Amino acid sequence: MKYDAINSQLFIKNRKNFMAQMKPNSLAVFNSNDIYPVSADSTLPFEQHRDIFFLSGVDQEESILILFPDCPKENLREVLFLRETNEHIAVWEGEKLTKEKALETSGIKNVHWLQDLEKVLAEMMALADTVYINTNEHYRANVETETREARFTKWLLNKYPAHSVAKSNPILQRLRSVKDQIEIDLIQTACDITEKGFRRVLDFVKPGVWEYEIEAEFIHEFVRNRSKKFAYTPIIASGNNANVLHYIENNQQCKAGDLLLMDVGAEYANYSSDMTRTIPVSGRFSDRQKAVYNAVNRVKNDATKMLVPGTLWADYHVEVGKLMTSELLGLGLLDKADVQNEDPNWPAYKKYFMHGTSHHMGLDTHDYGLLHEPMQANQVFTVEPGIYIPDEGFGIRLEDDVVIQETGEPFNLMRNIPIEADEIEDIMNK
Repeated sequence: MKYDAINSQLFIKNRKNFMAQMKPNSLAVFNSNDIYPVSADSTLPFEQHRDIFFLSGVDQEESILILFPDCPKENLREVLFLRETNEHIAVWEGEKLTKEKALETSGIKNVHWLQDLEKVLAEMMALADTVYINTNEHYRANVETETREARFTKWLLNKYPAHSVAKSNPILQRLRSVKDQIEIDLIQTACDITEKGFRRVLDFVKPGVWEYEIEAEFIHEFVRNRSKKFAYTPIIASGNNANVLHYIENNQQCKAGDLLLMDVGAEYANYSSDMTRTIPVSGRFSDRQKAVYNAVNRVKNDATKMLVPGTLWADYHVEVGKLMTSELLGLGLLDKADVQNEDPNWPAYKKYFMHGTSHHMGLDTHDYGLLHEPMQANQVFTVEPGIYIPDEGFGIRLEDDVVIQETGEPFNLMRNIPIEADEIEDIMNK
């Protein structure tokens, strides 16, 4: 891995917290992701299933974690199964975890090779009443491919039909949404790498450059700072492309006078960052562009202050809508009649700001978190309002990642990334 070793105390604590919420006499199983084929002998780069990573720190394929806190056999309360490594694998694929290295990484003492799985699992299942399966229940999930986890669950329930079944996901949604300080530090590192990429781009952008060249500048800086990739597919959108919310072609030339919206984040140690900045291709905003930019920035700053313990996500978005409505009135994009006659289910401001303002952030860019439950300290959220004006040929979105505090305003993990319009102009014209 490119990243520095993570303190195994994080994973020990995560497992302890998960097991504390399990039903009596139950076990839970977690699988690595598959390596997905492209065609012929090509594969996509491996991405670890975030749940087994969260609970073990293991970052390789063909790994299985079983937790059984009430097991009468103490050595079977935490068991990790790995693909057995050998000299051939080392030569052709590189180093894999040994049992000793797995202990160092995860804090799990009982490590088996994968060929022992059915034998050890049978011993454990004979002692358990309930099995926790790990289903993907994220509110944005849309899974068409059968995952390794799903295949294993199908096999497990067929082989052991008499056991009661419970779900791991509700426990993980709550645990993963509240970050340990080690996790916050890792997200901060991802944000710091993103900052380096952004500062590089500020020196690079000028009329005539292509969106894909800007994408290349970002990934150059990310990789040289020990990130393996973008945290998500980057959006590099000049001119009217910014009005396509998920524009990812990144294949157009940046023209003088245009604005450039960049929704980009580095990952670090599987943790995401998620930044959006909008800059003038020519180095200066027009008066109209700057007025809209500052309106978006004010909404972002005021919305951020609302992210405090106890806030409900749905109520928060209603309040942000009021802030945005006020700014759109000031910009002349809405008038009082638009607001008075609006559909409550699709308020007038949605014409120019049609997406949500915040989502959970962490191991996944759209991380785990139950949106119907009040916000808590140490949850990490994005704040990303925007105003999109196709008729004027530009869209502006600004986005930071913040940590909710016990008291006071959130802590901005992107506090060092330039965002004020005047600062952007100064850097681009220095």
